[in-house]
Amino acid sequence: MLGVVGPLNSGVAKTFVAPLARANMAVVSPGNTDPALTLGSTWAAGTPSRPHSTYFRTVATDVDQGPFAARYLHGEAKKTKLYVVDDASAHGTALTAGLTAEFTKLGGTVVGTEQVDPAERAFAGLTERVRSSAADAVYFGGYYDTAAPLSQQLDQAGVRVPLMGGDGILDQQYLTTNPKAEGDLATNIGVAAEESAAGQDFLARHRKAGYTDAPGWYGPYAYDATWAYIEAVKVVVEAHGGTLPGDARAELPSAVARLGFDGVTGRVGFDGNGDTLTRKLTVYAVRGGSWTAVSSGPTAR
Repeated sequence: MLGVVGPLNSGVAKTFVAPLARANMAVVSPGNTDPALTLGSTWAAGTPSRPHSTYFRTVATDVDQGPFAARYLHGEAKKTKLYVVDDASAHGTALTAGLTAEFTKLGGTVVGTEQVDPAERAFAGLTERVRSSAADAVYFGGYYDTAAPLSQQLDQAGVRVPLMGGDGILDQQYLTTNPKAEGDLATNIGVAAEESAAGQDFLARHRKAGYTDAPGWYGPYAYDATWAYIEAVKVVVEAHGGTLPGDARAELPSAVARLGFDGVTGRVGFDGNGDTLTRKLTVYAVRGGSWTAVSSGPTAR
């Protein structure tokens, strides 16, 4: 085995990236968003340090989601007073840290901050504090199973403001357990394949090949991650006169790091930390009881 495409989940990545790195095996993920995988555990303190030179990803991260959400809330939704809540998880705090910094930089005001237990489902006190703050939006860093009851109880308390979160709340379960979600918002990593000519071509080829299951949101990113390996193997083979050397696995990480090619999600290439150079995100809103894309584009990073 020369390398690994995946995994989708950041928690899973944390368990196997280190042993794979010890085996000089490159990993290219199409879905991990935890900044620590490329920036190290001290990134939030302003001292990033790449843990493993063998790890790469083709998607943006939680470092990008927070500021992107802040720009949407302030610039497009015209919100100026924000109440920020998170569940104290690595995902939640990464989102709120970036969001808070960007929102205040844009001229907005964070009128309250709070952390909640992710198992909490009763938010009477919090909803009253949000009401008293006169916030015109709430941002929640965490997952749908905590965010949904918070949104519902805000509405029941007469706090008619949108709740926004990251990809952790962008789930059908958020809607089925929260019938008052209309107008709530969420960001998602990347953009839909339908939004670009390359993505549309990918979907057409997928159908023509006879696959009955849709490739899903991360399918195009997994496709580009796979092609990153193929292109890297080409680089190693060409460097050895057309043959694959016995120690090809050891050479692949550096070959991946130097790549630059046009994929179905855009230009595929990686920065010095292993993060994608093409960082795009999408904002979704609950409209008519469904998540609907309302804005997308590159990050400002």
